[in-house]
Amino acid sequence: MTRQELIQRIQQQRSYLCVGLDTDLNKIPEKFRSMRYPLFEFNKAIIDATRDYCVAYKPNVAFYEAYGSDGWKQLEMTEAYIPETHFKIADAKRGDIGNTSKRYAAAFFEHMQFDSITVAPYMGEDSVAPFLEFDNKWVILLAHTSNKGSADFQLMQEDGVTLYEKVLEKASQWGNPDNLMFVVGATHPESFDVVRKIVPKHFLLVPGVGAQGGDLAAVTQHGSNDDCGLLVNSTRQIIYASSGNDFDRAAAESAAAVQQEMSRHLSSIGL
Repeated sequence: MTRQELIQRIQQQRSYLCVGLDTDLNKIPEKFRSMRYPLFEFNKAIIDATRDYCVAYKPNVAFYEAYGSDGWKQLEMTEAYIPETHFKIADAKRGDIGNTSKRYAAAFFEHMQFDSITVAPYMGEDSVAPFLEFDNKWVILLAHTSNKGSADFQLMQEDGVTLYEKVLEKASQWGNPDNLMFVVGATHPESFDVVRKIVPKHFLLVPGVGAQGGDLAAVTQHGSNDDCGLLVNSTRQIIYASSGNDFDRAAAESAAAVQQEMSRHLSSIGL
């Protein structure tokens, strides 16, 4: 998916919602657990319920790899079921020496047809570059993540500049706003003004809204740009809105509520 196609989708849907598919076999309704492909069948129902309210889906690869080849099969099935109108994120957090990264890229961009993949920047440019060689595919690089441990390294400073700021500055030279996004957690609202000074045009993938306590209004106010420039992820608030047989209706209602709030925020910033 191209940048312009993503922007158009956000405008059409009046939404910048990404639904996380961190599908836990222990949390999905009981009726799915006796099925041949329980993760996929649950995901299918969630996608059907939420597709009108979001612009992206983000399966977390670990939740599928945990079940070996059977789990990987269900990841493939999930990717194939996500509508082509929606941005597909493989939340895999890969990043290794060049030859290895090339094979990771082939797995997610050729064998499967994800639009993007999350990548860790610690090993530097040659570990990221292979993912950037694909047309209309995106790297989503970890910058300032939403977890508590992000402070261990990301906030380390030298001459008043944090490590995550250096990551943004350096990595923005590897790609461009058409193929490179950055992860910036909603639990760090104070950082968005800093981030936007460094990467004003890049899209940001923002986890941490909802169950982790991030504030959507603050994220939009401080993190948006002229194209919106945001994909805000929500997982537990939507896919586990109910553990009963009404799980899909509850997911739809939760996603619709987020979409309506996002529509108001888009209007407030002139989009």
